Amino acid sequence: MKSTLLCSLVILLSISCKDGTSQTNKNSEDSGQETADLIITNGRIAIMDKSRSTVEAIAIKDGLISGVGTTAALQDFKGENTQIIDVKGKTVIPGLNDSHLHLTRGGRFYNAELRWDGVKTLKRALEMLKEQAERTPDGQWVRVIGGWSPYQFEENRFPTPEEINEATGDVPTYVLFLYSRGWLNQAALKELQIDETTKAPEGSTFEKGEDGKLTGVLLAEPNPGILYARIGALPPLNEDQMVNSTKQFYRELNRLGVTSGIDAGGGGHKFPKDYSGTKVLAEDGEMPIRLSYYLFPQNKGEEFQEFETWMDNNTIFHDGALHLDHGYELEGGGEFLVWSAGDFENFLAPQPMLKDRKNWRPELKKIVTLLVNKKWPFRIHATYGETIAQFLDVFEEVNKETNNGFSNIRWAIDHAETVTEEQLQRIKDLNGGVAVQARMAYAGEFFVERYGKEKAAQAPPVRKILDMEIPIGAGTDGTRVASYNPWPALHWLVSGKTVGGLQYMEAGNRMSREEALHLYTKGSAWFSQEEDVKGTLEKGMYADFAVLSDDYFNIPESEINNLHSVLTVTNGKVVYAANEFENLNPELPEVLPEWSPVKYFGGYQDN
Repeated sequence: MKSTLLCSLVILLSISCKDGTSQTNKNSEDSGQETADLIITNGRIAIMDKSRSTVEAIAIKDGLISGVGTTAALQDFKGENTQIIDVKGKTVIPGLNDSHLHLTRGGRFYNAELRWDGVKTLKRALEMLKEQAERTPDGQWVRVIGGWSPYQFEENRFPTPEEINEATGDVPTYVLFLYSRGWLNQAALKELQIDETTKAPEGSTFEKGEDGKLTGVLLAEPNPGILYARIGALPPLNEDQMVNSTKQFYRELNRLGVTSGIDAGGGGHKFPKDYSGTKVLAEDGEMPIRLSYYLFPQNKGEEFQEFETWMDNNTIFHDGALHLDHGYELEGGGEFLVWSAGDFENFLAPQPMLKDRKNWRPELKKIVTLLVNKKWPFRIHATYGETIAQFLDVFEEVNKETNNGFSNIRWAIDHAETVTEEQLQRIKDLNGGVAVQARMAYAGEFFVERYGKEKAAQAPPVRKILDMEIPIGAGTDGTRVASYNPWPALHWLVSGKTVGGLQYMEAGNRMSREEALHLYTKGSAWFSQEEDVKGTLEKGMYADFAVLSDDYFNIPESEINNLHSVLTVTNGKVVYAANEFENLNPELPEVLPEWSPVKYFGGYQDN
């Protein structure tokens, strides 16, 4: 980042100082100067404009940035009721915006799940299992549903079925690793009535030992249906607990500096039934995060009918307007559009090939034609270049047959780990974008083992996408195939390393810290059609920002993983505060239910 050069507020117009680091609101001599609701002073504030300006202070009015400049100059914005927060030299960034995060589903389950995200040793992970089993009541389960890698542990390995059984005893337990494999303890096998005669879904296996007995290990090879089914069998939280769970999860995201997220739906997550936790917050005006959501069809073979029903009964947000109350907006369709075209990202199993599937092409074409005709934005899950090439064949046909209909919608490829340059040019020609997530940070070792170091070096080709000026946003794909914590994802973009420390990404494919932050702010805003109102702290933009625990731009690279926010503001209002700002932290209800792992362990584990 440029060195900080501070200058006085320029009068009348939004003109930059010589180094481009300051903007103004009105003439400070104008007696009609509008006062601010909030002023942040004495900060190292990264505006993240094109000049990568850094200033001391920002003023906020009615949820928007109304002035940017020096602490002294912004005193002109101070009124009788203006709140002043001195951040004492701390780094301030635009609020992080995850371009692909399963927020509503994550909130729905958060209080029921034990998180291994960030746990440093398998020993501690198993201790957590044991502790949680001891407090889990009859009728409930211990569940660890993704967000971790065996390589984050000092032991560098998976737990064994014996270790899980020893830790959990008679309490049914399910541990999920990405969408690759899972572990059921013996109590869970009994509860679900799974035995040696139970047939696994096609493309998956109930593992058996040398003695022919079930080990409790579930293998997606690569179809994760066997894993989805077990999640769907777990007892849900009740309505009050689910609303509480959503509040806790969104506060956890605020703690990490997240102020926006684009929700990619998810399997086993039906609209509108399973969205009620977030809907309650939105209707009560309590959304601490701006959330744009895509609809993910649930019923194989009935996807077209689902989209038709949704289109008949819902309106999408697509006009790019400035909505100050924007906090829960329907964006379009995806990330799955049709189950027959599912491209599963299990790097522990062979790559799935669309050529082996029946009817995926006509089914996908029918739905994409519907989306384009209705001008519904869409995104589609695609891990492998071979899949992306075939999807593009369909999209190009639809574009031709609908008279360049792709020029009238936003659409994107999600994931794109092995997309090629030729395919990227085709995406660009159709005005598409690419949303990349930190899945390789959690599964990179398995990718390298299966596909080799050379292919991994550009997985995904982030630099190439950026250089080709294709819209690109960053995210996690939390909460299952990666942690929801954005900082390991930012560290991954900058370092090219997995959470286990494997340096797999080549130097030319890594991002500078400013570039990575841009992808996680302004870049992601493109995917919800908000790039003109969100993602920087320039005058007139949304007042969404985070005051960080340390200086992202200058701390040692390895310490990026440990960053969090000490003050998070969404729409000009404090939604999270800690440490010296703790007295500003909004009240949060006690975690429900009493046995919730979140009540005892919290979310992401920092030690």
